[in-house]
Amino acid sequence: MYLVNLPSRATGSAPFLLRTKDGADAVRVPQLFPRATEKLRLALYGGLLLCDLSCIAIAFLVAGAIRLGSPLQQQAVLSLAIVLPTFLAVAVNNQAYSLKALQRPGFGAIKAVEALCCAIAVAIALLFFLKISVQFSRIIFAIGTIFALALTVAFRRFVGKRTGHRYGWTFANELVIADGVEVEATRGNKVVYADELGIEPRTDDPLALDRLGTLLHNCDRVVVACSPGRVSAWTHTLKGTAHNVEIFMPELTRIGAIGLGSFGDEKTLLVNCGPLRLRDRILKRAVDIAGSSLALIFLAPLMALVAAAIAIESPGPIFFSQKRVGQNNRIFKLLKFRSMRLECTDAGGKTSTCANDHRLTRVGRFIRSTSIDELPQLFNVLLGHMSIVGPRPHALESTAENELFWQIQSNYFDRHAIKPGITGLAQVRGFRGATVHRKDLVDRLSADLEYVAGWSIWRDLKIIAGTFRVVVHPNAY
Repeated sequence: MYLVNLPSRATGSAPFLLRTKDGADAVRVPQLFPRATEKLRLALYGGLLLCDLSCIAIAFLVAGAIRLGSPLQQQAVLSLAIVLPTFLAVAVNNQAYSLKALQRPGFGAIKAVEALCCAIAVAIALLFFLKISVQFSRIIFAIGTIFALALTVAFRRFVGKRTGHRYGWTFANELVIADGVEVEATRGNKVVYADELGIEPRTDDPLALDRLGTLLHNCDRVVVACSPGRVSAWTHTLKGTAHNVEIFMPELTRIGAIGLGSFGDEKTLLVNCGPLRLRDRILKRAVDIAGSSLALIFLAPLMALVAAAIAIESPGPIFFSQKRVGQNNRIFKLLKFRSMRLECTDAGGKTSTCANDHRLTRVGRFIRSTSIDELPQLFNVLLGHMSIVGPRPHALESTAENELFWQIQSNYFDRHAIKPGITGLAQVRGFRGATVHRKDLVDRLSADLEYVAGWSIWRDLKIIAGTFRVVVHPNAY
């Protein structure tokens, strides 16, 4: 772990300050990881996969050349047609292409061998049950298997070590937040001190959470080192992030805890895990990009007509933007068609729109009742601020019974562990409209947390289909 070029007790440098609007000094929260490591890991996984398949293919083709004088013999090609797809299916699911495989080439080699052995076993079974094993060359199959195992192990260990040395064995962005304790620096991590950056574990201030979200941007793993009295606060605060979060607890070593996690030679307690795996995030993002692009093309004429109607009816901008709380509690600007008179717009969202709201224009009343006002959020989806499906993002000053949302339920910010959506589980269940009573918020939050805890692409597609039933809803005003 190494200390970044930031204020730290190890360097003794002065804090990096900026001047706020009211003249007070505040520590600027840095974005420590300008790039996510996911693309690097995907590229390395793809490289490993390509080379594994090449090793197996070369092994069986060479076996065909040795036995029959030509690498493109039918029996060698038939062997590959059975072995390669089976190997691919097993290897993708047994951690042969995982962060642990990159960090430990020996582990990756073992997992690749396991997948190859499964593929060989499947091939033998198929040849037996199809009753073609008698005409099949056992020598080609045996030589190909031995060569494939040897080449795969040799490649994994050689390339794994070369790759590890090239990237310093750092394939993930890991951050350590030290709060009131000293942390020994080791290779491969970045350490910051909470007090020097003005970072606090609190869930009653969206701006403080936004600062923390900026600090954690592009992180893969977050370790918090704090005093026992601060564990609960940090755990509660970081529950609403999409990161793997661990609390550094040396006392777990002394009581013999196992199977939790580790930081150097000490045990850690895993307190949160991002709800979506890398492949899930890729799949969800692909659906978002494809769906929002097609929707914008298809709905462009309608959006143009709405924009013209808004401009004709009342002066002011066509679009209305409002700060909302997004994934990892980071604040973003949500786009909507303007439905209110310019002088009545509510930037903070303190007053929910209600039935017969005098602030609405005639066009605005129509586009809100039909949910057309939400269409510009397709641009938010393309920009990556939102997803097509997810918990609806709320305004910073939204209230129910004169209480802010996060004051009603302490786990409110847990819903932000996933990107907010244009539609969501709460919406298709009919939880829409003004949040007049506390129960209005509780019902929506319950549905949102259920969605976050049980995500699947099939549920997303089901919610999208169900949205068409509630586009026009009695509570849509």
